[in-house]
Amino acid sequence: MALDPLNLMELEGLARARLDRVAWDYYAGGAGDEVTLARNVDALRRIALHYRVMVDVSARDPSTEVLGRHVAMPVLIAPVAFQRLAHPDGELAAARAAARAGTVFILSTLSTTRMEDVVAAAPGAVWFQLYIYSDRAATEALVRRAEAAGAGALVVTVDAPLLGRRERDVANRFTLPPGMRIENLHGAGAGLDALPPTADGSALAAYFESLIAPSVSWADLTWLRGMTRLPVVLKGIVRPDDARRAVDGGAAGIVVSNHGGRQLDGAPAAIDVLGAVCDAVAGACDVLVDGGIRRGTDVIKALALGARAVLLGRPVLWGLAVGGQEGVDAVLSVLRRELDLAMALCGCPDVASIRRDLVG
Repeated sequence: MALDPLNLMELEGLARARLDRVAWDYYAGGAGDEVTLARNVDALRRIALHYRVMVDVSARDPSTEVLGRHVAMPVLIAPVAFQRLAHPDGELAAARAAARAGTVFILSTLSTTRMEDVVAAAPGAVWFQLYIYSDRAATEALVRRAEAAGAGALVVTVDAPLLGRRERDVANRFTLPPGMRIENLHGAGAGLDALPPTADGSALAAYFESLIAPSVSWADLTWLRGMTRLPVVLKGIVRPDDARRAVDGGAAGIVVSNHGGRQLDGAPAAIDVLGAVCDAVAGACDVLVDGGIRRGTDVIKALALGARAVLLGRPVLWGLAVGGQEGVDAVLSVLRRELDLAMALCGCPDVASIRRDLVG
């Protein structure tokens, strides 16, 4: 029988029962006191929808375009590391589910499956998330591989010069299990593919401190744009002035994001700054948002504030843990069903009719 959860929270409970504690804490946890982690969800719940009535919603179309690519609904899968901790098929399962749903899967640099294999499993549906390493040659090699594989865009994470202190991972001494590695960096040397356990603390935090460049600046956007034909999206922006600099630097898109509450604890909820960022960008590039999306109504709220689409992170992992590709299919199906109903009840037959006046 096909997996048919009542909602995404039900899947979360099922996933928690299946995952071991270290994997659960890695996926579910945030930085510090997890204030921002909770804030992402709470802020969405506080927003009221001022629905329209007497609108013909007998036919509804949730499709849109992101970076000029048609997607069947304004929900993309966010880049999340180490997906094989949730299911042996990991990134392959999630990418195939995205392709089946007519949307985009963003593959993490820190994936446990090679980018070439993921793109081959879901041709035309994969973008590549990039961390900029201190070894710029290794970074450029990743870009070249993403181009050659057929990735549709580069999504550059800009809010992680160091890793936020994720206390669950510190307590668990988080590392990858034997036989699992950072496949996109395998063979690149300098330990780039390894996450060796540390005497204390998180091996991932040690990895960032030793290998990821804390010197990343706006000049690196110019550097990236000069080396690739792929559109460059900057992920991790919460300030209107940074959004404007991204546009001025030639970014094709930005993701309003606080890294799922995993970097600076005390950062604002992404949804709370989305409207101001969209106003600053003024349509000059596509604006996406992530953080706390759990319901179809959350998608409506994000689009009403100006986002082109949302990125979905943790719920995809819950689906993976429960049912592999079938579980991710179920996640996207639930959200599409909820979005369709929310559009009808808000008086919005299509995405273009989801405007700012819906949120007051």
